[in-house]
Amino acid sequence: MADKRDYYEILGVAREADAKEIKKAYRKLALKHHPDRNPDDKEAESSFKEAAEAYEVLRDEQKRSTYDRFGHEGLRGAGFQGFGGSDEIFSAFGDMFADLFGFGAGGAGGGRGRGRGGRSGPRRGSDLRYDMPIDFVDAAHGTSEEINIARSEPCETCEGSGGKADTEPTACRTCGGRGEVVQSQGFLQIRTTCPRCRGAGRMFEEHCEDCAGRGANEVERKLTVNVPPGVDTGVQLRLVGEGEPGTRGGPPGNLHVVIHVRPHELFERHGDDIAARLEVSFPQAALGAEVEAPTMDGKAAVDVPAGTQTGDLLRLRGQGMPNLRTRNRGDQILQVFVKTPKKLNERERELLGELAALQGEKVKDGHPHGFKKFFSKLAGHDD
Repeated sequence: MADKRDYYEILGVAREADAKEIKKAYRKLALKHHPDRNPDDKEAESSFKEAAEAYEVLRDEQKRSTYDRFGHEGLRGAGFQGFGGSDEIFSAFGDMFADLFGFGAGGAGGGRGRGRGGRSGPRRGSDLRYDMPIDFVDAAHGTSEEINIARSEPCETCEGSGGKADTEPTACRTCGGRGEVVQSQGFLQIRTTCPRCRGAGRMFEEHCEDCAGRGANEVERKLTVNVPPGVDTGVQLRLVGEGEPGTRGGPPGNLHVVIHVRPHELFERHGDDIAARLEVSFPQAALGAEVEAPTMDGKAAVDVPAGTQTGDLLRLRGQGMPNLRTRNRGDQILQVFVKTPKKLNERERELLGELAALQGEKVKDGHPHGFKKFFSKLAGHDD
């Protein structure tokens, strides 16, 4: 026991601290290191056990006196061995946890029940949802955005108890601290949750003025949401512990941020690939060309093969959306659309007319004089 820390140091109180200070200090540590708030956290479990042991000694006048005079060795000689684990703490401190977390002895039985899952034990806070719209490009590259969340948080004045300062909860007068009432109908007895204390068994006669006895107040918090590359509409990002606070020492809920990606004027998503339209001129499609195409990373050079037709697909490798799991990017698919010129000057009409004639195609003769000259050359004479 020589390597044990000083109990006053553990609780962070002076050696002359009174019972109220010691209790307040322990309550803060118990809430912070509670196993339900820190699942599978060995360090938190160790701190929870250490604080409970310190409180058990310093709250008891006889144990405290022995400890003050003889230290840890004196307690061991008096038969105090501490606690073997969290379950032993929950089993031994039923009344103490009733005082700390505001639930009655009627619901504190059942071993670990006051720490997990019991009707009157600590309860996890509710989850919250926030719908966050983001731009298409931000979904591809990832982004960080600040959001404002309105949620309940423990009242600072009463530290979440709901009771007036410097008062203690007392056994509910309706259920006598059991947390439930019994109604008899002939030979049948029906047990129901106490309507006055709502199953807690204990309650404050005088409520905190700042929260009106609720133990929590509505506040607005600014949070930063880190959006990873590759998210799509419907993806939920979970912010652990940013939901509603738990009750009776329970852990807070989580905040689920639901992503909604705004449509883009150029790009359309298909899994990890994105599709876009690429317009090329008739000469570029016929003769081949290198043109610029918009991508998620800016402009990129695209090779358009000679003879490309409307509807043909060109693929840009690795220019699509990142995969959320692998971070590997999909492809960008370009669908080609050959633009037909709407306005032609005289020379352009002549050239297209010549092309049509060479290919034996019939076209509307919009400029007979020009075509007449062309056909005259074919016949070997000029007008």
